[in-house]
Amino acid sequence: MQPTPMEKFMALAKSLILRALVIYFVMSFIRGNSTPAKAPINAKDASGKLVPPPLSSMNIYPNGTEFDMYVFVSENSFGIKNFTDESLLWKLPGLVYGDWYSGPTQDGIFTHNCLVELSQKVQNNGSIYLHTYLVPAGFSPDPKISSRYSKAKTVLVTKMLNRFKRKRYAKTHNLLTGETTASKEEQEKAKLISSEIVSHWHPNMTINLVTDWTEWKAGAVPPPLGDYIQFVPDEMSYKPVLFFNDYWNLRKDYEPINQTISEIPLTLTFQPLSMFKWQLYAAQAARSQWNMFPTGEDDDEEQDTLKEAILETNPYLLGLTFAVSILHSIFEFLAFKNDIQFWNNRKSLEGLSVRSVVFGVFQSLVVLLYVLDNDTNFVIRMSVFVGLLIELWKINKVMDVTLDRENRVFGLFPRLKIADKGSYVQSSTREYDIMAFRYLSWALYPLLLGYAVYSLIYVEQKGWYSWVLSMLYGFLLTFGFIMMTPQLFINYKLKSVAHLPWRMLSYKFLNTFIDDIFAFVIKMPTMYRIGCLRDDVIFFIYLYQRYIYRIDPTRVNEFGYSAEMLEEKAKEQQKDEKQAQLPPIEAIEKPKSKKEKKQQ
Repeated sequence: MQPTPMEKFMALAKSLILRALVIYFVMSFIRGNSTPAKAPINAKDASGKLVPPPLSSMNIYPNGTEFDMYVFVSENSFGIKNFTDESLLWKLPGLVYGDWYSGPTQDGIFTHNCLVELSQKVQNNGSIYLHTYLVPAGFSPDPKISSRYSKAKTVLVTKMLNRFKRKRYAKTHNLLTGETTASKEEQEKAKLISSEIVSHWHPNMTINLVTDWTEWKAGAVPPPLGDYIQFVPDEMSYKPVLFFNDYWNLRKDYEPINQTISEIPLTLTFQPLSMFKWQLYAAQAARSQWNMFPTGEDDDEEQDTLKEAILETNPYLLGLTFAVSILHSIFEFLAFKNDIQFWNNRKSLEGLSVRSVVFGVFQSLVVLLYVLDNDTNFVIRMSVFVGLLIELWKINKVMDVTLDRENRVFGLFPRLKIADKGSYVQSSTREYDIMAFRYLSWALYPLLLGYAVYSLIYVEQKGWYSWVLSMLYGFLLTFGFIMMTPQLFINYKLKSVAHLPWRMLSYKFLNTFIDDIFAFVIKMPTMYRIGCLRDDVIFFIYLYQRYIYRIDPTRVNEFGYSAEMLEEKAKEQQKDEKQAQLPPIEAIEKPKSKKEKKQQ
């Protein structure tokens, strides 16, 4: 099941908040435990020699150091052995460490466009690497030129240029014509495998040089920064940090590498980077280490949703969106809690649409079967399964469910009997409920037929079973709001809304309003935005009915009580309290007669 863009963003926002809390508590725990763990003054090693405490290291490139940058390409991941012009992609001389105002646009940024030739090995899922060298001005990265080579002052960082991604193959075709949009190669692979790992490339790569002179101590650099800092042995110094930044390379822009591609265009960008931004990028690069529930490619898609939202949304509006996402989670939980509480305490079914509850079971069952028929993760399947169990639990609250052990199925299994409750049969609600669904069927069946024909002609399917599930699932997503209208009709006939679970509806209305904000903040299809507004219309009709149908003391509320019943109950309680305060009759002393007084 493909989640909507709003659902992706909501899930990502919640995961980011959870991840931030986890990182905060873990780092607090590490700091708290590392504070008293300082090396003692007279610490000794295994041989009994004194171990000196760790000393601060300095950056070997002071502010204003001139240096040259070389970028090579090779299929070897350990560096360049033959420094030839054929493997050199870009040479950028005369750079100054700490300079933020050089370059064509005077912002410290340099760009270079080049073509990278691919060998037959790379075309067949091989790897290709970028090797970036920083050397002092006039020096060479080639160790063979010993007069102009310094190993201690040479910075080398390697990055794999291609990226391996999973490509899925589905056996889908038009059920009427048998045709498919997939190529013959994809059709043949779909018969053998469901997916394969394919090498991909992206046309952009950014090389960031972190401007930082922090006095780091070897072995005391917090993660994940410690993975990037290279200390120079026995010199109490470290090399500048070169960081390959591909964070803004969106997943959708990656292209597969195959035998038809002999060379790829590549745009290299050199840009200085502040310490604060580097920490953010490094944390994102190491997010898989902190992610409690890694989802692989699904996580990449969610990250792309976040990146697009950041690139296309005003920062203030984006911050407000993250704050509102927290409220969305709270309202979602409260709506679920009050929905369970409402049906658990419900005694009377007057004014409620029982058939809508039954249809909810059918809707949840269709969603579960659709999820099981498609590639979805375990979390989504479990959430849908739990939703189905809740809908089945509601059936027991709105109908009489019993087991007939006398008339068994095949003589073995008890027969399940389902009947309407007495409070529902004896009220006028049942009549209005049947009438509402009869009117609803006049619009529902033609829409279902039209959608079925459309999906059969224009949408490729794996088979007839998958077509039925996808057709029903798509129809419920598109026209599911119609199932909220029978309750509106019953309210209209009863001229009352006191029987509705208004707390749950209020939380759902607030969540729908939040969905509207996301629908216009995040890039998503126009039809989905219309769908959010469509739900708003239904909720506003509920609010309008609450306004025009004034309080009727004879109507029962969601807990099965009316105002008159509560008043009578309160009066009875007051009488009981007064009677409890009066002394017992035996304890009341009778007045004495005149004879009794004379005798005394």
